[in-house]
Amino acid sequence: MSALAVPDPVPGPAPVARPEWVGDLVVAGHRLHVAHRPGALGRTPLVLVNGIGASLEFLDPLVAALDPDRPVVRFDVPGIGGSPLPWVPLPMAGLAALLSGVLDELCYARADVLGLSWGGGIAQQFALQHPDRTARLALVSTGTGAMMVPARFTVLAKMLTPRRYNDRRYRHDAGAEIYVGEDQAAVDEVFGRARQVAFRGYLFQLMALMTWTSLPVLPLISAPTLVLAGRRDPVIPVVNAHIMGALIPRATVHLHQGGHVGILTRPHELGPVLEDFLDN
Repeated sequence: MSALAVPDPVPGPAPVARPEWVGDLVVAGHRLHVAHRPGALGRTPLVLVNGIGASLEFLDPLVAALDPDRPVVRFDVPGIGGSPLPWVPLPMAGLAALLSGVLDELCYARADVLGLSWGGGIAQQFALQHPDRTARLALVSTGTGAMMVPARFTVLAKMLTPRRYNDRRYRHDAGAEIYVGEDQAAVDEVFGRARQVAFRGYLFQLMALMTWTSLPVLPLISAPTLVLAGRRDPVIPVVNAHIMGALIPRATVHLHQGGHVGILTRPHELGPVLEDFLDN
């Protein structure tokens, strides 16, 4: 007797990415300004943690370059962008706890986490505090906090103020030393998206960074980690990427020819590097 032919299954509709939601969430008593692009159902979200002083709009070029089906979460830390200033400075551990609370509010059990520059501190701290919630970790143009190979004093001095966010002419002057390896027009476009920065909120971020380091505990980071750095970055000397790559057990180091904000000024070059890491 001949076997019955089994028809090929009819494919269902492909998951459809949903539009981004931008609004406020209350986490541990703090009102946080959040952007959430849900992406396709069932995919692991990517949390983007910003550099010092930068509001979530700063990350628009990277978000636009990512797979539209990838869920993306970003938020303004207290005192920056649309998030009100807290009464007291928050340490990195407290900021990482807020990140965890944002995931709770959005009903995500685990996430990939990318930290850019100052945000790399929160990303590393989150991976240490919540290894069970950290799928993959991307550390971009960042270091290990108070214990790292520092930039030249003249560069550090320019990073102690938020003036480059609020004064375009100053950004052009300072950028000659801070944003080496970057196209000035592209830098202007990125910074043009960010909100004005109040000094007190910026100061609170500086305090969090200066009282924190991950250097002694980098071997405890268990998540697969991408360390992405610019060879010409004067803010975070590239030697820091090699140190992190050597101490984090499952780290891969990728160096590019640009500077500190290359992932935002050249997202179509570096976005695929990030996508390949997240998908493999």
